[in-house]
Order: sequence, then C-alpha cells, then structure tokens
Amino acid sequence: MGYYEILKLKKEPFSTSPDPDFFYESSPHKTALTRLEINIRLRRGLNLILGDVGTGKTTLLRTLLQNLGQDEEFILHMILDPTYQSEFQFLSSLVKIFGINPNFRSTMDYKEEIEKYLFRNGVDLNKTIVLFIDEAQKLTPANIELLRTLMNYETNDYKLLQLVLMAQMEILPKIKRIRNFIDRVSLKYIINPLDRSETKSLIEFRLRQAGFNSGRVLFTDDAVDMVYEASQGYPRRIALICHNALEQIVMHDKDKVDKDIIGKIIEREKDI
Repeated sequence: MGYYEILKLKKEPFSTSPDPDFFYESSPHKTALTRLEINIRLRRGLNLILGDVGTGKTTLLRTLLQNLGQDEEFILHMILDPTYQSEFQFLSSLVKIFGINPNFRSTMDYKEEIEKYLFRNGVDLNKTIVLFIDEAQKLTPANIELLRTLMNYETNDYKLLQLVLMAQMEILPKIKRIRNFIDRVSLKYIINPLDRSETKSLIEFRLRQAGFNSGRVLFTDDAVDMVYEASQGYPRRIALICHNALEQIVMHDKDKVDKDIIGKIIEREKDI
C-alpha cells in the first residue's frame, strides 16, 4: 500500500507550499484576510501585513489572490521577490508587470507611463488595480520611496493603486525613515503565531482537507501539546513536524502519532 492509502488521505496534508486550500483561518489570519479585502475594495491604498517567518503570510496572500481573482473588477499583479538594486530596475520590473510598452526608457518615462496606466485602468475602465509584494522587507529605502510616490496617484475619492506589502518585522525601521510613508498606511496588521487550541485545530483542519475522515484520532492530545511547544505556534514549523510524524507512523507501522514519536523527531532535529 502507498503512503496515502495507509493514512487514508487523498493529498499531502502538511506541505509547506502556500496552497489556499490548506489556509487555516485562525482568528488573526481571518481578521487580516477580511480587513485586507475590505480595504482593497474601498481602494484605500497602502496595506501592510507583518509577521515573522513561517506565520502564514504567503498562504494568506495566495488565498486573497484566489478570492479577488474571481471578480472581473480587479487587475491583480504580484511580486514574489522585490530584490531590486536600483529605482530604475524596480521601475523596469513594474512596467513589465503592468504590461506597459513605453517608447522611451528613462526613469521619468517609466513613471509617466505607470501614471497613465493607473488612470486609464483605474478611472476610465473603473478597475481596481492591486499590486501584492511578498517578502517586502527586501525592498531598499529608495524603492520604498518609489512606492510612496505611486501612492500619490489618486482621484478625489480613492487611490489608483492598491498596494499590499507582506513583510517581516524588519521592514519597520526602513519605512519609519521614509518621510510620510507610515502616515499613508491604511491598514497595518501583525500576524502572530497560533495558540495551543489553534495549533490543534490547524492539524485537524489540514487532515480533513487532505481527505482524512476515518473518525479515529491520528494525533494524540499529548502529541499536539509537544508539537505546539516545539513549534511555538508557527504554522510552517507545525507542518514540518507533523509531516515528519506521519512519515514515522508509516515507516514503523503505527496507527497514530503519540508524544514518543514527536519527542524523537524533536530530538533528532536538535542533532542536525
């Protein structure tokens, strides 16, 4: 029998890929998702979502993209890695992302063409243009300043570009040094790790999403407690530990994950 058959699963429950189908709506994640969607639909401009590595920011982002992508009102763009060495390089990337073909290639030309693009689509066609930037803590101060400039493009009623920055906490000192940037943030929200109860719910949710419905308990309460203590409630860390735990019960012909299995996984990781 194969891995999925033994565990009575249809999919991998603890992948660390940002699959919206496995987005667990904990209280902070649901709040962030709802408030982001409201701010984007109202075209309020700049949104900042903060959280440490592994708190689920990218999965939240993919879920929001999926939700908004079903509505023709939106024009959605995404940057996964904003590592640009200069303002011109960043502008060149934005021009390409927006599908603009300028006749000239100076910084001023690019800015003018982006402004025309935003007014044509945001006003003439009444579309909501959204730019998502993941790993936004990688932005240089000069490129953060460029984003501040883009926030100046607006009508009397709304911002023409909806900007969503998903970033680790280290972005804060950078943006605080940019004059008037923090004042333009319409939404700032920090995603914190899960508590013990949410950790248990996350594990159960992911198993259900993967097709587990046998009715038996796959992770004992003691095992969940140890997963929580070891992960400190970080979703990515939870997924890694739980994946390794499922491998162990398949390899050793066990019917459930108990505290001994989790304990051995944690001890083994200390030696790496």
